[in-house]
Amino acid sequence: MGATSISPKVERVDPADPVTEDIEDPAAPAPRRLSTLRVPKRPRLWFELLLIAVSYGVYSAIRNAAPTRVDKAQENARWIWDVQDALGLAFERTVNHAIEGVTWLIVTMNYYYATLHFVVTIAVLVWLFRCHPGRYGAIRMVLFATTGVALLGYYFYPLAPPRLMEGMDFIDTASVHNTWGSLSAEGSAMASVSNQYAAMPSMHIGWSLWCGITICVLAAPLWLKALGVLYPVVTLLVIVATANHFWLDAVGGVLCVAFGFAVARLWYGRSCFRLPRHVDGPALAGSRDS
Repeated sequence: MGATSISPKVERVDPADPVTEDIEDPAAPAPRRLSTLRVPKRPRLWFELLLIAVSYGVYSAIRNAAPTRVDKAQENARWIWDVQDALGLAFERTVNHAIEGVTWLIVTMNYYYATLHFVVTIAVLVWLFRCHPGRYGAIRMVLFATTGVALLGYYFYPLAPPRLMEGMDFIDTASVHNTWGSLSAEGSAMASVSNQYAAMPSMHIGWSLWCGITICVLAAPLWLKALGVLYPVVTLLVIVATANHFWLDAVGGVLCVAFGFAVARLWYGRSCFRLPRHVDGPALAGSRDS
């Protein structure tokens, strides 16, 4: 009997069949890198200082580079005033004249307007950096997004503040009392480096509301939470009493803050206040901290 040879069976592959072999996609690491950026990390002091300085410089440059359209700014101010009057809420002039009669109070408000806008915001950022490093980046993103979207209002909607409205008898409190840091007096050093017609939206309200919400949610002492509630409320009174803003400018500021929180939530996938409080380097994506 002759030897029989057994040939190995060769499997034929139909060219029409889909190829199931895994092929490494060069672009595959991109989503992983993006997800890494979205994980809270411990902030670095030098980077944060540089980022804040550069961002504020860019913000100021863009804000002040907006076209100075005085006629349009006056027209928009009159429209705002007429809308508020139609609603029965054109109370700015009454508040302005009433508080101007109390010298110590209006001078205090002038200094409040000129200083606390920066002092409190920086203090909250420092507190977050030291006590809530895991949440710092997300809450800082809210502030940056809030401020960034406000630039659109400054550029496309020039608005004269009440103190600069033509044909109205608002009292320019900072100019009358020669308050330090006055943005009011035309030709002054501060007025020459600031866009006088960038009043909508009010970032005094935007930043104070950001501070107030952050303090109310994250601070432990009840008295500090109470201050968080009071801060934007008092700021609203101040911007109206000093004739720097209409109350509708404050509404614009609130909308900007809402936009900022929405941006941070979309980026991190959850509320910035629910991110881990402490992180040692990159935090685990699913970790939580009360």
